[in-house]
Amino acid sequence: RKQLYAKLNNFLQRRHLTCIFEIHLSLHEFKTNTYKLRRRKKVHAHVVCQLFFLQFDTCVVSCVPAELTLENNGKKDKLKGFNLKLKDTILFPEGGGQPDDHGTVGGVPVLRVLRQGPEAVHFISSALEEGQEVHIKLDWERRFDHMQQHSGQHLITALADTMFGYKTTSWDLGRQRSSIELDTAAVKPGEMEALEAAVNEKIHAHIPVTVNLLSIDDPAVEKVRSRGLPDDHAGPIRIIDIEGVDANMCCGTHVSNLSHLQVIKILGTEKGKKNKTNLIFIAGSRVLKYAEKSYSIEKSLTGLLKTGADEHVDAVDKLQKTVKRLQKSNLIILREMAVLIAQNFKNKADRGNFFSLHKDGDNEFMNIIANEIGFQDTVIFLTVGEEKGAGLFLLAGPENIVTEVGPRVSELLQGKGAGKAGRYQGKANSLVKRAEAEALLKEHSCKLTAGEE
Repeated sequence: RKQLYAKLNNFLQRRHLTCIFEIHLSLHEFKTNTYKLRRRKKVHAHVVCQLFFLQFDTCVVSCVPAELTLENNGKKDKLKGFNLKLKDTILFPEGGGQPDDHGTVGGVPVLRVLRQGPEAVHFISSALEEGQEVHIKLDWERRFDHMQQHSGQHLITALADTMFGYKTTSWDLGRQRSSIELDTAAVKPGEMEALEAAVNEKIHAHIPVTVNLLSIDDPAVEKVRSRGLPDDHAGPIRIIDIEGVDANMCCGTHVSNLSHLQVIKILGTEKGKKNKTNLIFIAGSRVLKYAEKSYSIEKSLTGLLKTGADEHVDAVDKLQKTVKRLQKSNLIILREMAVLIAQNFKNKADRGNFFSLHKDGDNEFMNIIANEIGFQDTVIFLTVGEEKGAGLFLLAGPENIVTEVGPRVSELLQGKGAGKAGRYQGKANSLVKRAEAEALLKEHSCKLTAGEE
């Protein structure tokens, strides 16, 4: 690979970057270091990130302090670091519907790569010095996965159009699965099965995928599939050509032959935006991972349900019906128990004016007890849920006491609540201090006996 880069670099330097050789490597050629150089038209561009380099040597152009917002499990975290620009890079910046590459520069992990005009900006956590020679390493597993999904999208888009007239309006390369937005309100039965068979037939046909660089005023540009160019685009137009199938304007990274996709599985369709349908698919290694995960789940369900895989759906359906019947019976019993608990308290001669209870139940259970007891002259404190964990609470009693103490009880239970007309209820994040809340309410209930309310 180093010899290949040296030859290419020397050639470009001699021609003052007025010509480019594109590198087309099959997986076998890449692993065995055999390669072909195919000369292209004269263009003023050298986009190394769109070639098949795993490592690359370059130098730092600039490195300035910056902040990056990353989403992690639904939460947004702000990271402080540096925006790094290099003389050239093999790391692909986010664009064309494709996520960015990951890797390292000078041993420092690259957390994000974004495009600013013709330049790629790498976000790193540690600073590098301007002019410093650095070595880039590409996360090839991530890159190749993106190549498989992106080339798979081009193939599906092309055949969905030619077979059924469904145009692609957008697409999303997700972490686990990808989606293509089709310009149709619905698809007909059997169409997705036919489309899946057609795309896999093309994969089996070992069709080459080539990259053509065209001048923006080349008449051939008008004949290719395109959703338009970015406003800040400069230089030649990059066309991804699936031989005899599709020619599409694209800046992304792609396989050099459809056989590298291995297989495409169309998982199904979902309703999209107005008059749109989302086609869900996975390609290449993701299909193997999906099959492995599916088999693992199937094996676990077989053990839990004590039935064969073909009977899983029926077994779960029976269980759901049984659970619904039991839930209905449990609800009836719970209601009856709530009434009995309230009546038992009311029938006590020395019942006092304070009632407290913690039990398994729900909001309805607590409300039945409060209504049955009556809270005009009684302070009622009810909780349901885990004894030392989260749950629900209900405070009922004379309005002046509830209004005063309700927020304090909510605070003790680390919860949120609201109330009116002598009720205050809400969610408790922790019932650990339930005893403290009960003591507080007992203290205020004594005012009723003393006639101080």
